[in-house]
Amino acid sequence: MKSDLFGADFLAQAPVPGLTVENPKTLKYVVRGEMFARQGAMIAFRGDLRFERKGQGIGGLLKRAVTGEGLPLMSVAGNGEAWFAHEAQNVFVVEIEQGDQLTVNGRNVLCFDPSLGYEIKTVKGAGMTGGGLFNSVFSGQGKLGLMCEGHPLVIPVGQGQPVFVDTDAVVGWSAHLQTSLHRSQSVGSMLRGGSGEAVQLRLDGEGFVIVRPSEAKPEQKSG
Repeated sequence: MKSDLFGADFLAQAPVPGLTVENPKTLKYVVRGEMFARQGAMIAFRGDLRFERKGQGIGGLLKRAVTGEGLPLMSVAGNGEAWFAHEAQNVFVVEIEQGDQLTVNGRNVLCFDPSLGYEIKTVKGAGMTGGGLFNSVFSGQGKLGLMCEGHPLVIPVGQGQPVFVDTDAVVGWSAHLQTSLHRSQSVGSMLRGGSGEAVQLRLDGEGFVIVRPSEAKPEQKSG
């Protein structure tokens, strides 16, 4: 059988330990022990692997119930290869080093090393906004697989140069940045129907923020 489909551009790559980018829409994890991934994100695997639902703890479950946001995880354990994707979104690998902390919206997390710690935390100063009151903060040392609709934009944040981002478009930011809400629309404009850009998340300090070129859509409830 012959086809461009069987060319090198589409063929699964040789196994490399840990987390790698298989193609622009798919991550591969060569498992030797355990790793964590978004529930339902596995699209293929080979080898001896077990998939089990992972709880977030009482605090995480409560926060998810209140906000609709969260990080529904599964444990992948054993020896083998597993491929992960979600709705054909673009995928990326971030290598977090000791001392780093990255705040990420749970909807953008695809999979990660077990050596990384994560905690669902309140976004300070954000109040009860539509962009998600809680984000996942990753720390430690290891690789984190992210996904994003379209090509993300990474904007540097400098002292005296705050960045304002749409709460529905933000993917993540340096965890040490200070966050607060910024209202960019006057009361008069709101009374006239509004501009659609009433409130943004303000980020101050030194670091970076990642945004996606589209606003978030409500996630489909599983089950």
